[in-house]
Amino acid sequence: MRVMKFLLKLLALAFVVSAGVSALYASQSVNANYNAAKPHHTPDGFKNNYPHETNQNFWKWQWERLSNGVAPTPEGGWQSFLPSVKPDVAFLKSNRTERTITWLGHATVLVQTGGVNIITDPVFSERTAPVQFAGPKRQVPFMLTIDELPDIDVVFVSHNHYDHLDLGTIQQFKGRFPNAKYIVPLGLKAWFDEQGVDNVRALDWWDVVRYGHISYTFTPAQHWSKRSLSDTNRSLWGGIVIEDQTPVINAPQTQPWRFIYTGDTGYSKDFKDIAAKFPGGFDWAAIPIGAYEPRWFMKAQHVNPDESVQIFTDLGAKQALSVHWGTWRLTDEALDQPPKDLAIALKKMALPDDRFHVFKNGEMRRLD
Repeated sequence: MRVMKFLLKLLALAFVVSAGVSALYASQSVNANYNAAKPHHTPDGFKNNYPHETNQNFWKWQWERLSNGVAPTPEGGWQSFLPSVKPDVAFLKSNRTERTITWLGHATVLVQTGGVNIITDPVFSERTAPVQFAGPKRQVPFMLTIDELPDIDVVFVSHNHYDHLDLGTIQQFKGRFPNAKYIVPLGLKAWFDEQGVDNVRALDWWDVVRYGHISYTFTPAQHWSKRSLSDTNRSLWGGIVIEDQTPVINAPQTQPWRFIYTGDTGYSKDFKDIAAKFPGGFDWAAIPIGAYEPRWFMKAQHVNPDESVQIFTDLGAKQALSVHWGTWRLTDEALDQPPKDLAIALKKMALPDDRFHVFKNGEMRRLD
């Protein structure tokens, strides 16, 4: 029975082309955005600034999971081990003055700053897959529905993997937030065009777009992209720096409030490069801490908590929010393991744990 269940899951995984599957077919298309002067561009797509040696043997990983097992699901499911809290929906909807951050699971973060509502990698579906009958299933409840969200002004999508770009969510956003602006990586605008989504800006690494008093800079990360059997690395991936330059009444103009969401990433020198571009560091950084086992397979694309803390240090961030954990079972570690490993990593680096925060699912915090 165990083998049969495994085989069925394996077929589902193969169907949805989960993260980690190597390219199976070569595409005849070329990179329409190709710029030979940019080292991360290739005629067929894009590559990392600091490529890692990788072992992307997906089937070897799946065989190991069958042979050795993975961290078991606790009795009653993960929900009791992953606390959730309902944010103040009325406040979020009406707020246009206070700065807040709300974690809505995995990589979905709602940022309110300067009277603008910004959301990263919104996924409001049960499964991270092209269909809703297969693929990883959400392990914690939704703490906000799309209808309960405030009016979203800016949507940032870091790359095209299914746990970051969800068709059902984007279709609902199109109707719910018709005036929203979308910031996406190079090569991904065509996908949004196909969905009838307007007002989309596709950015290359280090490109900047400014809407009102807030600027958005697309930053590099150590990752990859794939959404089908034939589009490996055809679109770019990365993070976003948000700089709020709202004037403060009766106060001298200082460095803008800075927030960075790193996007999905393995560890690389990219974060020291980002810090060099933004002297003075960041007020807040949303940094992934989960989906890191087994290391031989995940290291090139997902950081573990030790590397998360290193990124925090590299960026010169004052505060960090833990993301990319505790929502879907994507890899081999237990869903509640990343915060435990993060606490150990902070202690090793002699950093106080009140600077790298682990929010509850749905938790909102007002920021100074």
